Amino acid sequence: MLRSVTGNLANVLKRSLAPTVRVSAIAQVRRAHGGPVESDEEFDCRYEAFFNRTDIDGWEIRKGMNDLCGMDLVPDPKIIKAALHACRRVNDYALAVRFIEACKDKCGPKVGEIYPYIIQEIKPTLTELGIDTPEELGYDKPELALESVYEM
Repeated sequence: MLRSVTGNLANVLKRSLAPTVRVSAIAQVRRAHGGPVESDEEFDCRYEAFFNRTDIDGWEIRKGMNDLCGMDLVPDPKIIKAALHACRRVNDYALAVRFIEACKDKCGPKVGEIYPYIIQEIKPTLTELGIDTPEELGYDKPELALESVYEM
């Protein structure tokens, strides 16, 4: 027992007295700031080209729309038009309507100013593709809502 205690004590003393040098092979890089900044036009062109690809499938369309909805912006009408054409190419009517609905939701408190402008700009595309707006489909009003007890 005494032998094991002295062995442990000797190891502790060796480690505490010997200088330890640690070399890190990983370089520290700050990736949050200072990167290339994309202009608004480049951003719009990138997403428009993404949705205009002929080989795009439903999953990629949803991924692009989800990325757009995750950003702090309202998509430009030309991006919305390209996305609607992509939805029509893969024959996903419901996704097209939901994307218009998501764009309306992205307008936030300025929905009365921004959303009518978006609808005005994309209306020819909606007519061409045969897509109705959520308001035309009645999605802006609850279907099975109960009457308020205070208004009876």
